[in-house]
Amino acid sequence: MFLPLRAGLAAALSLAAAPAFAHAVLAVTQASPNQTYRGVVQIGHGCDGKATTGITVTIPEGVIAAKPMPKAGWQLSTVKGAYARAYPSYHGTVAEGVKTITWTGGALPDDQYDEFVFQARLTDAVAPGGTVYFPVRQDCDGAVADWSQVPAAGQSARDLKSPAPGVRIVAAAAAPAAPASASVKAGDLTIQAPWIRATPGGAKVAGGYLQVTNTGTEPDRLVAASIPLAARAEVHQMAMDKGVAKMAPVEGGLVIKPGETVVLKPGGYHLMFMDLSGPVKAGDTLDGTLTFARAGTVPVRFAVGAIGASAPEAGGHQHH
Repeated sequence: MFLPLRAGLAAALSLAAAPAFAHAVLAVTQASPNQTYRGVVQIGHGCDGKATTGITVTIPEGVIAAKPMPKAGWQLSTVKGAYARAYPSYHGTVAEGVKTITWTGGALPDDQYDEFVFQARLTDAVAPGGTVYFPVRQDCDGAVADWSQVPAAGQSARDLKSPAPGVRIVAAAAAPAAPASASVKAGDLTIQAPWIRATPGGAKVAGGYLQVTNTGTEPDRLVAASIPLAARAEVHQMAMDKGVAKMAPVEGGLVIKPGETVVLKPGGYHLMFMDLSGPVKAGDTLDGTLTFARAGTVPVRFAVGAIGASAPEAGGHQHH
């Protein structure tokens, strides 16, 4: 019996939009880099009518600090391993962590629904516009459904028989930068008086300074910064060694301990903006960002003071 044209077309579109009748999907399918992601694996039915007895989630490269949520009636286990590279974290850098999470020993009938939960931190390994895939293995009574296929470039997950659940990476909503004289709140951090020294013509580096206070109970780290004029930036420390001033990058980022205020100033900790594309001019303001391991990327506005200035003046200007 033929369906009417309109009804048949609607049915075809419905089938095309369905993710290959997937047994395992993620409740949250969009997230931003450098944020904690709460993964909720939804199991809608079993394997060909058989009850689900085990779920294994593979944590992909670029996703760190994964932690599973225990589930009543199920046994929980994890496997740890090395990452392909080290990533900045709340407590420095991490080079290994949980690679798989497995729940076993339960019995989820084919006609019932349940969720398996974990949390992890998405790094910037996948840029906005990309997708992070979490392969899921679903064990049933004597059967296995392995949802691990990842689409090739130009291919849709709808074309795959057993697609892995994916999370599309999107840019974080940009908050407007505060005035140069204002303090900026980012989670437990308060950032005050960000400023940059002006540079002479032809200079390729500029120093940046600020004050940051941690009012929380966990440490954080300043790991990166940016302004439009600089190709890259690092956190540096200057110290005297036998009467000679020496400067070096702060490996792993600058720690801001709970209850502590850290001041970045000339002659001490500071930001080094490098490979400048033009001069940093006194009296200007520059929109930029600061990136923290815990608080994420924070928009700020740098005041620009005079060449050789030693401290910001009230209101965001420098003494000339």
